[in-house]
Amino acid sequence: MKITHNGKASVLETSNMKVLFSFETPVAADIDGALFRTSMPWSVNTSKHIREWLQDRPVELKPQTFFDDLFDDYVPATGA
Repeated sequence: MKITHNGKASVLETSNMKVLFSFETPVAADIDGALFRTSMPWSVNTSKHIREWLQDRPVELKPQTFFDDLFDDYVPATGA
């Protein structure tokens, strides 16, 4: 897993997805090459983060719960 920061936005990368976080909230994702963005209206800054990350590429709108639930089954590895 890799996390890239750019000001108040960050991208978490796993083997099959990249998730854009704006102010610690997941708002867009690239999952196996398919692009998704939240349908929820956000602040000017978060909207800018989303636009810059997606770069006018075709995207499917999803409810915010889609992004909130992305990590429900994720259990971080622990060192033994």
